Amino acid sequence: MGERDLTGRAVADAILADVAAEVQALGEAHWPPKLVSITVGDESAVDVYVRNQRRTAEGVGIAFETRRLPERITQEELRAAIAALNADPQVSGIILQRPVPKHISIKAMQTAIHPLKDVEGMNPASIGNIVYNELELAPCTALAAVEMLKRTGLTLAGLEVVVIGHSEIVGKPIAFLLMSEGATVTVCHHMTRSVSMHSRRADAVFVAVGKPKLVTGDMIKPGAAVIDIGINEVLDDDGKSRVVGDVDYDSVAPVAGWITPVPGGVGPVTVAVLMRNTVVATRRQKAHYEARLGASIA
Repeated sequence: MGERDLTGRAVADAILADVAAEVQALGEAHWPPKLVSITVGDESAVDVYVRNQRRTAEGVGIAFETRRLPERITQEELRAAIAALNADPQVSGIILQRPVPKHISIKAMQTAIHPLKDVEGMNPASIGNIVYNELELAPCTALAAVEMLKRTGLTLAGLEVVVIGHSEIVGKPIAFLLMSEGATVTVCHHMTRSVSMHSRRADAVFVAVGKPKLVTGDMIKPGAAVIDIGINEVLDDDGKSRVVGDVDYDSVAPVAGWITPVPGGVGPVTVAVLMRNTVVATRRQKAHYEARLGASIA
């Protein structure tokens, strides 16, 4: 790691320290946060993510429960399972691990998770709220990526930013989050005629496409911040697999003012933001139930 590396561990630790304090306060108020993770089918590939989420949650005092449902489960049965968790006042947040079997609509299931318990920020209502500057429960990866840019110390108001990739859960939310901070944002995608023409003039570049080494050093303005959100598994010449981002690190690092490594960049912050979202969700549910109780007493 070089001096230009914007690593995620310190950022994540700072977020988690605040989360732990809030978890303690919520526990003292008899509203302990609880996360429930749902995995559909034998998806061993996501087990490492679930273990990481559990370890992080328990480290800050958040209860973590895993539910593994059979691959043959129908969409309506899964919807019913989610509805039961929505109705359980002891459950603060619901995480639906991806991928799910092909017969399950991930969008329909994310919509089934109540916005008050949507700690991943994937419900269309949560994503739509970003347009109105309601940012607390935005998609975790998008929030984490913007958090990394903030740690550079750059003033976001008026900053020229290019986002490469326009997915509903990463690229588009990042653009709206940055616009809410006053940045000037250009979003590039597979129909953009010259991505490099845009990226070379940017003070900050976010990349979330899923193509290794897509962005090279000649595409970056000297001194710019480069936030790499890609996660790609590639094989070395000796046949060993490793994880790389969407940025050609070796050519970009000497040019950039800051660069997030992969792994170790945005990833740890994403998990920390998930825990912060859980605290936000718990606070909102507490206020919701107390308001209902107050109304019933009145």
